Amino acid sequence: MTKPKKNVLLIVVDQWRGDTLAKLGHPVIKTPNIDALAEQGVTFARHFTQAVPCGPGRASLLTGLYMMTHRAVQNTIPLDARHTNIAMEVRKAGYEPALVGYTTTTPDPRHVDAQDPRFKVLGGDMEGWRPVGSWGLKMEAYFAWLAAQGFPMPDNPWDIWLPQGQTDADQGATNKPSAVPAELSDTTWFTDRAIEYLHGVQDKPWFLHLGYYRPHPPFSAPAPYHQMYDPADCPSPIRAASVDTEAEQHPLLEFYLDNIERKKFFQNGDGLGCSMDDAEIRQMRATYYGLMSEVDAQLGRVFDYLKKTGQWDDTLIVFTSDHGEQLGDHHLLGKLGYFDQSYHIPMIIRDPAKSADATRGSIVERFTETIDTMPTLLDWLGLPVPRTCDGYSLLPFVHNGTAPADWRTEVHYEFDFRNIFYSKPEEALGLKMDECALSVIQNEHYKYVHFAALPPLFFDLQKDPDQLHNVAQDPSYTHQVLTMAGKMLNWKLLHADRTLTGYAASPAGLTSR
Repeated sequence: MTKPKKNVLLIVVDQWRGDTLAKLGHPVIKTPNIDALAEQGVTFARHFTQAVPCGPGRASLLTGLYMMTHRAVQNTIPLDARHTNIAMEVRKAGYEPALVGYTTTTPDPRHVDAQDPRFKVLGGDMEGWRPVGSWGLKMEAYFAWLAAQGFPMPDNPWDIWLPQGQTDADQGATNKPSAVPAELSDTTWFTDRAIEYLHGVQDKPWFLHLGYYRPHPPFSAPAPYHQMYDPADCPSPIRAASVDTEAEQHPLLEFYLDNIERKKFFQNGDGLGCSMDDAEIRQMRATYYGLMSEVDAQLGRVFDYLKKTGQWDDTLIVFTSDHGEQLGDHHLLGKLGYFDQSYHIPMIIRDPAKSADATRGSIVERFTETIDTMPTLLDWLGLPVPRTCDGYSLLPFVHNGTAPADWRTEVHYEFDFRNIFYSKPEEALGLKMDECALSVIQNEHYKYVHFAALPPLFFDLQKDPDQLHNVAQDPSYTHQVLTMAGKMLNWKLLHADRTLTGYAASPAGLTSR
């Protein structure tokens, strides 16, 4: 009997906040194609990445490992070649996993020559993938395509994301469209590469990682998406009354408030991100949402192609992101630190099988993590999950609508803030490289942030959901702090590297369990 055709479409958008889904009640976002996907699948409301920024987050997403195990702790930090990943695992079942987008992976220098050009950029592609839509190490493939379409390229190619008709007054968030039109945007380019690939493999099982650069900065949207949202309708930021008050919470937060520059988020940016007023942040959010709606429109093209070619009912679709975005909350821009906005990410799973019919359109409120992605995909394909994997399959939620009896009651994530070429916290904080680490444990009631060499943080999420008041030193919370610290220690012990710990010598020879 012929096995049914099983395809996997893993959609990984970049820097998409987990709260920005209409299914979860976002007040303004318009993403009809993603909304329809959510109605046909299951949405995970409390889904978190295990690390930020891109490189560490994607390492956890694609290896199923906590950052404390894979140790690709920052962009530019190599990923140990001994770790497997989802691409390597699905190859064992005869798939040739294709990559549109990027993985922000720096190779293991013990296996690659030091002159490899991947060491001169933020990262190349993870081993195991067949790139079918890579824009190169410095976006050169996309820029070359733009030029071939007749678009007049500026001397600095990144200036395509400057606002049209910019003036000296344009120094950051703007309601003007980007210079590059929507039909030539990077979002369109990635979609075209995906559809080209799908056309060539429609008669055989396939596995596609479809990555999008958006809504990653520069925060500049092409027409008509630049004016799709009225800034007046966009939510105001969650933050302390002043930057100085915010900075009092912790030395690490103070460092980032003093050092995050707008120019990293706007091609025409000037000044510090923390100095943005409410109107500027609302305008930035309107542009951010516009970039999301552009991604949604292009996903509609992909979904329509799958339906037109008869592949929709053979394809598992997973929609997720590598990390979130502060977007002005806590006076911050980017993905960093310890606040939820950087770590809470979207997760929607649409299983075409009839066994998933009963859960379509449902929302899961249990804590789930990006390390659950790899075991979910392997489970759906009927492949074994490596013992080293820290995550668990989410298919019980999709097929039964219930969590396993021993499902996690907390979420964990980590951040490493060592010096890299574009950020230098060590000198400012008086820390050594390996001291620049924090680990978070969070449940429905409390959040504990442990630092290797800085004071801890503790938040009572029932009284302070916005995490503005650190009560780590409040004697009335001593018991709760110690309880959460103990849980974190247990977590670290349970998830220590298990590559070989299941093997043992015995009188009968080698055993494995």
